[in-house]
Amino acid sequence: MTAAENFTPESLDSAIMEKTLQEQRDSFMAEPMPSMQQRRDKLNTLKRNLLAMKEPLCEALSQDYGQRSYHDSLMADVLPCVMNINYNLKHLKKWMKPSRRHAGILLAPAKVDVIYQPLGVIGIVVPWNFPVMLSIGPLISAIAAGNRAMIKLSEFTPNTNQVLRQLVAETFSHDEVAVFEGEADTAAAFTKLPFDHLLFTGSTTVGRHVMHAAADNLTPVTLELGGKTPTLIAPDIPLELAVERIIYGKSMNAGQICVAPDYVLIPEKKVDDFVAEYQKQFSAMYPDGVASSDFTSVVNKRQYQRLLDWLGDAENKGAKVIPCHKQARNDRQHRMITHLVLNTSTDMTLMQEEIFGPLLPIVPYKQLDQAMDYIRQRPRPLALYLMSLDPALQKKVTETTHAGGMCINESLFHVAADDAPFGGIGHSGMGHYHGREGFETFSKAKTVLRRGKFSTGKLVTPPYGNWIQKLMLAMFLR
Repeated sequence: MTAAENFTPESLDSAIMEKTLQEQRDSFMAEPMPSMQQRRDKLNTLKRNLLAMKEPLCEALSQDYGQRSYHDSLMADVLPCVMNINYNLKHLKKWMKPSRRHAGILLAPAKVDVIYQPLGVIGIVVPWNFPVMLSIGPLISAIAAGNRAMIKLSEFTPNTNQVLRQLVAETFSHDEVAVFEGEADTAAAFTKLPFDHLLFTGSTTVGRHVMHAAADNLTPVTLELGGKTPTLIAPDIPLELAVERIIYGKSMNAGQICVAPDYVLIPEKKVDDFVAEYQKQFSAMYPDGVASSDFTSVVNKRQYQRLLDWLGDAENKGAKVIPCHKQARNDRQHRMITHLVLNTSTDMTLMQEEIFGPLLPIVPYKQLDQAMDYIRQRPRPLALYLMSLDPALQKKVTETTHAGGMCINESLFHVAADDAPFGGIGHSGMGHYHGREGFETFSKAKTVLRRGKFSTGKLVTPPYGNWIQKLMLAMFLR
């Protein structure tokens, strides 16, 4: 038996990943501060290759899902990456410039700057719902900050992974960016590597394991998790407008989005009207129901069965399930349109777990404060959506609720804001990236104090108690 035959596939994967990490770290140490032009060149090459492969990427995504809307893939996976690159290219010079800070009278004469150094090697763990945006997006920030990266792709998107591998190989050398695939064991081994920073996008449950694994190496983490994103419909908003702003956020990618509306809080007298309006607008958007090519499938049979189980659990506990179109399901192709769920209760699984699919529970309320308490009493979500035209209420909800991000009279689109951070809070994650915040997350903000030949530091050294020290303490301790 050869030495290699003594290893399991998982241990071989682990050994290869460890070797790659060391190679990337060695290459980084040989060039620890890439120039602005080097970073710009890499980003431009990435953009050019991404645009060249947009059609194969969209086709591969549809193969992985069984049916994925071409425009869902183009608008939510490819376009955000292109816009992100453009934004980074535009602002990179300003971000890289050292930030001059005030030394203060006590330290004078001295100059204080903050410089932004690349961290080294960034680990990126990618989920299956947006495998292009959630791999290339963090990579853009990592490259802009001057780092190298290792990417663990989801095992549920093998066709997309193949195209992404080609994209990365044509853009970077292996010691700059490396891509890995594999099952849960490979992912676990990946998160145990001593990266200089680890970004994980996925469920809260797995996020806990990732944070635990990273802790052994004191690896800093950014966790982009999920949770139950509430949508609060206030009494003042016209239902037609409210549904218009909710329905796209719930329909894109068949609701398989970490910031998709997870449940709707609505005045109890408006529930029936809301259902009718939602069905009307859904039928206009997807006239063929489950057969509409613009509506994406549930990613695989496993996730589809989970949703069916949760629907069955809700119905057994008294829920009323209303499909938004008479052509509602295709079990063979794991396709399901949005189903509204009424008469919900907190003991239903879909009211306890992040839904991540085309189910939309409706939670009626009598008083607005009751609805706000419902939100505040639960784990802080990744997003919160308020449908109201009342400025006072908008201010109140904004200031008295917590969420990773928020939209007022919109859903989902805050994620596309290039000049704003994206990230969770509490159970929905920690840290953030996108735009400048992404650059800063993957950089070390290092304070540099400079002095010349003359220094006032000797005035405060022992022996203590001289008149200058007494004067300084009298001046500053008041």
